Amino acid sequence: MRISSLAAGIGACVVLAGCAQVRVSEGHFIRADTPGTVPAQRFDGAGTTELTVTRGDGAILKGILLEQPNARSTVLYFGGNQFHIDPHLKELLPILAACGTNVAVFDHRGYGRSSGKPTVMTMQGDALAIFDAVNARYPGRVIVHGQSLGSFIAAHLAQARPVLGTVLETTATSAEDLVTSRIPWYARPFVRVELDPSLRQVDNRSAAAGFRSSALVIAAGRDKMTPPALGRKVFDTIPRQDKQFLLLEKADHNGALATEGAGAAYCAFVRGL
Repeated sequence: MRISSLAAGIGACVVLAGCAQVRVSEGHFIRADTPGTVPAQRFDGAGTTELTVTRGDGAILKGILLEQPNARSTVLYFGGNQFHIDPHLKELLPILAACGTNVAVFDHRGYGRSSGKPTVMTMQGDALAIFDAVNARYPGRVIVHGQSLGSFIAAHLAQARPVLGTVLETTATSAEDLVTSRIPWYARPFVRVELDPSLRQVDNRSAAAGFRSSALVIAAGRDKMTPPALGRKVFDTIPRQDKQFLLLEKADHNGALATEGAGAAYCAFVRGL
């Protein structure tokens, strides 16, 4: 079940059944592909090479690398819950590559080309391993960028590794705040949210407080899944003067960077690093 499905379920539970307790598990936020699913379209972009990172538990993480002449940095991108290299990278890569950087993108474990079972803990460990592999190629020149689910992964990484910069796109403070934001205001005093222990320790404000490099937080004005106010709270926690907040009033949860004017602002941040 994705966040949108969870939201619909919470609304029906509160309004129709008068629920006093909402139970939320990792499965509400992390939804791997059905085994054997084959993407309808396969990405085979010109000038790209395939990357592989093998984890200690046997999971094989597959990615794509685009290298550009005279690139001064490399963007390492972590997508949202519905993101797959096949077929979504075809639309995303030109937007990221327009900044003149190298671009590395991986499928989450259990998604698309990557194997393994995704959990909060394994995905956090994967992010560190992927960064270490990419940073070995471009020492000290890696920018991490996460969208939605990927923003939680990127934030965890940014406070644990020496990244060049961090971009959090359509992000939020915590799993609990995401769930609470879907409960009608009049019902919140009567509803208790019970999360898996692994979800309770996911807090982007705590991660953001440990950022040691410049950061850009991108919020979408029409985002119903990760409300802009939650992204702003993450931004306010970042303890740096060289941070930026970009609110795209006409953007939805997905595809914010395709909004008019977003690309220029994004590239200005990336090139400024």
